[in-house]
Order: sequence, then structure tokens, then C-alpha cells
Amino acid sequence: MATTVSIKVEEARERIGSFLGAPPSDSIVITKNCTEAINLVAKGLELKRGDVVLTSDVEHNSNHIPWMQVQKAKGIRRRFLSTPSSGEFDIEAYKSLVTKEVKVVSLAQTNNVTGASIPAREVVEIAHDSGAICMLDGAQAAPHRPVDIKKLDVDLYAISLHKMLGPSGVGALYGKNEILKKMDPLVTGGGAVSLTDLDHAEFLPPPERFEGGLLNYAGVIGSKAALDYLGGIGMESVEEQTRLVNNRVTKGLVSIDKVEILAPLDPAKRGSILPFNMVGMSSHDVAMILDEVASALIRSGMHCAHPYFQSRKIDGCARASFYFYNTIDEADRFVKAVEKVASTFSM
Repeated sequence: MATTVSIKVEEARERIGSFLGAPPSDSIVITKNCTEAINLVAKGLELKRGDVVLTSDVEHNSNHIPWMQVQKAKGIRRRFLSTPSSGEFDIEAYKSLVTKEVKVVSLAQTNNVTGASIPAREVVEIAHDSGAICMLDGAQAAPHRPVDIKKLDVDLYAISLHKMLGPSGVGALYGKNEILKKMDPLVTGGGAVSLTDLDHAEFLPPPERFEGGLLNYAGVIGSKAALDYLGGIGMESVEEQTRLVNNRVTKGLVSIDKVEILAPLDPAKRGSILPFNMVGMSSHDVAMILDEVASALIRSGMHCAHPYFQSRKIDGCARASFYFYNTIDEADRFVKAVEKVASTFSM
């Protein structure tokens, strides 16, 4: 029975790799989530005082705080790419920031606030041309569009399987094997070593060296079923349906007085996300009332991207997120619910 579990876990690892178009499965590390994967990278890379890590002002705290901690622990320097008022990625500003001092570029492929995506392949190429390695936070991209690790040539890529129809508590990190071999493990203990004595531990090669302790075997195996299901639908179809729904809702919301959509305004540039506010109302009130009057489940607040909102002096936003199971009928019902809330409660 134990052997069967081990085999199924390895089959799930291989499925994660094939779903992402990644090379052999020894490049896929099983984690709890995308957050742990990014922490593993930030704290495992061989960085030294003075090295520069480049992120942006709209990163999730999972791709912000770990680098802050490394800055305090190792004396690295940090550099931030600002998001313009258009909400789109500024490739020219990015080029100007990627100098020879930059050792790591770590960006969200699709950010979780506005849904805007970066030109990932070009971003990776520019980083490599400057001698930096590049990590992408794929938490919002991988569930909603085809991802091809080989084509991107990205060095490290993090995902959360609960955003891909899988069980909670499972994530994954793809890493080029030559980089993983040089990284220190974040969590150490049983399962990550081949032999220890009282003074020394010999770590296993990647990916096992990063998987100390008991894995969430049930969740990992369940994640394979989720990826098989998504694969059967086709990620092109997933992307098309979410764009259709986003287009429909955006078209409805722009005509509602007192509703303000965060840039970019073009739904084609926002993927599966629609962030908005109502004049005179907090985002939390908007979310709670929509839940009560229409059973519409959205998120509210700063969405773990506090610097983005603080720099713009915004308290947060309401954020609708769409997936392939959302229908045009649901989109129309959502628009009517927002219209009702705006006319009844917005000042």
C-alpha cells in the first residue's frame, strides 16, 4: 500500500510537469502552496549582500515579504517596478531597471489585483541577457491559460493547485535542475536526506531535498485528478470562457453610474479578474451586500497587495473572479445585482 501511494504521488508530480510543459519530473517540487514555493526560492538561493532582487509594486505579499526578510537577513538590495496609471506592464521601465546588479527577477505572470499580465517570454529574455535568473508567480496565470515552461525558458515557476480545481494545501515549484541543486532547503528533516550522523546530513538530490516531512499525499493525488479534468476541457477553452464572461460583466458595469473599474479598463487585458469600487462605499460592504442580495461571492480589500493600494491612496477594491464554470446568465445576474446595490446604497 505504501508503494502504491509513492507511485501515485510520482504520477501526480509528472502530471504537474506535463501540464506546465516542464522538463522531467525531477524539476517539480511539491509544496503546500505558491507562497511556500516562493519562500523556498527566496531563502534557498545563494544571494549575498549587495545583490539586487527586482519585483514590482503590485506583487502579492507572497512575492514581497520573503524578499523583505532576505533583505534583512543577508543585506540584499531591492528594486521595484512601478505600475503606470494604465495598469499595464511597462516594458521600457523594466528594461531600464534590469542592470548587471540584478541577480533575481521575481514577478507575477498575472497579478491578482487587476488581472493584468506581463509579456512573460520577453521579461525572461531581458533578465537572462543581463545575467539574472527569473522566477514567475504563476498562481493566477496557470489556472486560466496554457502555460509552456519550455517556451518561456523561465528558471523558476510557482503555482497553487487549489486555484486549479485541486484540494487545498498543495502547490508546486518548477525549477531548472542546475538551479535547484544549488539551493538550500527551506524545511529539513525526514524524507529530505539520505544519511545523517550526529554532526552531518547528506541531502537527497532535487526534488526530494526540498520535501522534508510528510507530504499531503491525499491532496497531491487529488491534484492529478484536477489537472486531468482541466486538461480534458483544454486550457484554451478555459481562457476563452473566462474572457467571454469578463467581457459581458465589464460591458454591463461600465454603464452603471457610481461604479469605477480599476485599470486596465479593457477586459481583454484583465483575463479572469474584474476589480471595481462603488462611490461612497467600502469594498467590504459591497462584497457583503452582493452576497446577501444575490449570493454573488466576490473578494474585497487590498488582496494581499498592500503597497499597490497604499501608493494610490485607495482603501482596496471589490474583485470579481471568473472561471470556466461561470455562465453568461450568471454574468447578467451579477451586473443586475451590482446595479441594484449601486442605486440603493452608493452615495
